[in-house]
Amino acid sequence: MISSPPQVLSAHSESRDRRGVTTSFRSRMKRGIVAAPLVGLPLGLALRLYGAEAAANLTWMIATLPVLAKLAFDIIVSLRRSEFGLDIAAALSMSAALLVGESLAAAIVALMYAGGQYLEAFAERRAQRDMTALLSRRPMRAMRFDGDGLHEVPAESIAPGDRLMIRQGDVTPVDGLIENGIARLDLSALTGESLPVRREIGAEIPSGASNIGQAFELVASRGAKDSVYAGIVRMVEAAQRSKAPMSRLADHYALGFLAITVAVAGLAWSASGDAVRAVAVLVIATPCPLLLAVPVALVAGMSRAARHGILVKGAQVIEGLASIRTIVLDKTGTLTEGRLRLAGIEMAEPPVCDETTLLRLAASLDQASPHVAARALVDEARNRGLSLSVPDTVRETAGEGISGDVEGLHVVLGGSNFVMGLIAPCDTESPAYVPDGRPIVAVAIDGKFAGRILLSDRLRHGAEDVLGELRSLGVERVVLATGDLPKIAAVMTAGLPFDAVHADKSAADKVAIVKAEQRYGPVMMVGDGVNDAPALAAATIGAALGIHGSAASAETADMVLLVDSLDRLPLALRVARRARDVALQSVFAGIGLSLLGMAAAAMGWLTPVQGALLQEGIDVAVVLNALRALSD
Repeated sequence: MISSPPQVLSAHSESRDRRGVTTSFRSRMKRGIVAAPLVGLPLGLALRLYGAEAAANLTWMIATLPVLAKLAFDIIVSLRRSEFGLDIAAALSMSAALLVGESLAAAIVALMYAGGQYLEAFAERRAQRDMTALLSRRPMRAMRFDGDGLHEVPAESIAPGDRLMIRQGDVTPVDGLIENGIARLDLSALTGESLPVRREIGAEIPSGASNIGQAFELVASRGAKDSVYAGIVRMVEAAQRSKAPMSRLADHYALGFLAITVAVAGLAWSASGDAVRAVAVLVIATPCPLLLAVPVALVAGMSRAARHGILVKGAQVIEGLASIRTIVLDKTGTLTEGRLRLAGIEMAEPPVCDETTLLRLAASLDQASPHVAARALVDEARNRGLSLSVPDTVRETAGEGISGDVEGLHVVLGGSNFVMGLIAPCDTESPAYVPDGRPIVAVAIDGKFAGRILLSDRLRHGAEDVLGELRSLGVERVVLATGDLPKIAAVMTAGLPFDAVHADKSAADKVAIVKAEQRYGPVMMVGDGVNDAPALAAATIGAALGIHGSAASAETADMVLLVDSLDRLPLALRVARRARDVALQSVFAGIGLSLLGMAAAAMGWLTPVQGALLQEGIDVAVVLNALRALSD
């Protein structure tokens, strides 16, 4: 593979706002606007020192006007969308200062506002650095075996089943299985883990992994647009376009804050008869703490999460995470490793076929399913050297089972209730589970019960510790919702601190459980399968295990854990709560100091210039404080 051309990468890495303006264009505009007061303010001071008072005032006015014009444009656009923002207070302070001849104060406010906008853009660029690194590594080309040779092809042309050569230094363009060779991979861009990993023949490799060892051969299991990495890129781009509800909530404070500001300024003017006092109040009331602190802190939280392998799709998700009170967990692939292994096969009496044929037919059909049980059957069949056929007329019911035609035979796989409901009543004699609670796959062939495939799964390492840590972080309820039978769920959850265990539940049942739990407060649903996607969408926050989980769950979820470990859940909550707390600290401290300054200005203790300088210091302090959300 070769690196993507810079122009291609930049096109992918730029997000757009609601007016279609790219982030880089907005950044250049903010640099241009801040240049006017940055140059004009010291130039005017120099002119005043030389006694050119009129020229100094004119210079400051000219330095203010570009910022005021840009601000007026933004306000008009916002009003047309029926949004009332805090920018109005900043525009009032600059306009009033110019009207009463306080051009120096107006220029300071202009520098304060434009500089604050530039600081915000700088903070966003720094905070998004970890996420945009994913975009810059998007593989565009691949080496594919075609006929008797290797040919370089566009990554988007790769189809499932294509055989690729992954050379040293290449980034895997699609998800696939190692067919030949041993892979040494750097997964840090996907998972945040710094140590390389070793994978052998038959191992599943996600797209976006860097090959730091010798070349190996990979058989594509998905096309480029359906791969793990492409899904991550789409999520990153959506995250970069997001605007946090808390930021909108800050805008909702605008009317109240503006009313207080105008009232205090009016009283100061009325009581003293001095319009300059009113201007001083307006100047120090410029609400940059609300305008800047919230988005900076929340985007910083997104970046910190990304560094730890937690992809948060938007700043609004950070806010939602900070308020979670209930967590609903899926079992297979979430609470457990989800790497089922074949533990045995029980044949029907009288036998419909031999054990090898049953496994071969079941695995052939399961090639069409993303379920973890399906992967276990396919892997076992391949390990035994069985030749798998291509299934036809496949129909899958999420969380229940799958049916289709294999080699002219109609095969049905799934839970006992699902399979037994589709075959003749006389053939429905089969236990729902084995005594030790191991999961099973019931198999029917041409309308007859053929046998049961016994599987085994294990709890994820440290699951009990993670659940305890969630409790310590203020999560009040932890609930399990699984499609497995009650006996299996009971065995797997024995000794774990669950408030409720719901077993034998369909995708619709999981949605109902999530909605019922919302009476206790905001709910997070954690899952990885296709059948979890509706519940992920219904929850306040949906969290998916994205490396081995289904594309449907990852696309639906608000947050994707790129590291295959539950310990990222409490980490995500800590990151979110720190970002929210830092934002609120900055807002309350900044607004509190501004209110004190307004009172002092109303009493005549501060001039407009002094008020502007004081507010400048407050704004810089709250933005720097908001950046603390980046730190661990």
